[in-house]
Amino acid sequence: MLLENKHAVIYGAGGTVGAAVARAFAREGAWVSLAGRTRTKLDRLAQDISAASGNVAGIAQVDALDVQAVEQHVGRLAEDVGALDICFNAVGDEATLGQPLLDIPFAEFIRPITRLVTAQFLIAKAVARYMIQRNSGVILTMTGSGLPMAGMGGAMTGWAAVDALCGQLARELGPHGVRVLWLQTTGLPEALTVDRFPAYGTGREGGMTRDELVDWLRGKTMLKRLTTLEEVGNAAAFLASDRAGAMTGSGANLTGGSVFG
Repeated sequence: MLLENKHAVIYGAGGTVGAAVARAFAREGAWVSLAGRTRTKLDRLAQDISAASGNVAGIAQVDALDVQAVEQHVGRLAEDVGALDICFNAVGDEATLGQPLLDIPFAEFIRPITRLVTAQFLIAKAVARYMIQRNSGVILTMTGSGLPMAGMGGAMTGWAAVDALCGQLARELGPHGVRVLWLQTTGLPEALTVDRFPAYGTGREGGMTRDELVDWLRGKTMLKRLTTLEEVGNAAAFLASDRAGAMTGSGANLTGGSVFG
């Protein structure tokens, strides 16, 4: 197994992406610690992982935007498990979608940027301290494809900021044996939870239904299909493993070819 005897902490584990990654890590032999805002979701995920013979090291309700909460959680983990080998940040954004940038109040534009960058900075800073002590560790997160799209509010700017932050972290932490990577994806159909979406520059009156959005995103890929949550989890497990030991400071392209070059 790729991650046997490794300890992985997943922030945002109650969401669809975080849960998929947690399951993949557990399948590959890691002990997983689940952190998120909603305890009931974490409890259900822990039960699913345990039922599939995976190992859950702990569950914690943590606000990833609260510096003290993050520091205390990471400190407790390091004390309890002795090693923090992998950290995956699946904390999402809260963007205002469907409106032109010129129509969005500044507070709504900046909210997803602040949320994404704050969570990434606080979590990475906290876990990196302990990884440096062992001269080993992997920090992973998710960003968007990087393709300009209309009606995305501050989300695209937030993802770009996270890319830049991860690149800087990789440069500074590399000499200490800590790798930093991020996964780029297009839309994940399994993660879509609403039925109506903005037109995203397509000119479709009244926006798009879920199926129309999936078809539109699919058409932008070379493979003519979208990435699955299982594929995201499998890719994250590989990147976190020693088999990807030469990789750092870059994004793993899981866009099915909608981003290339």
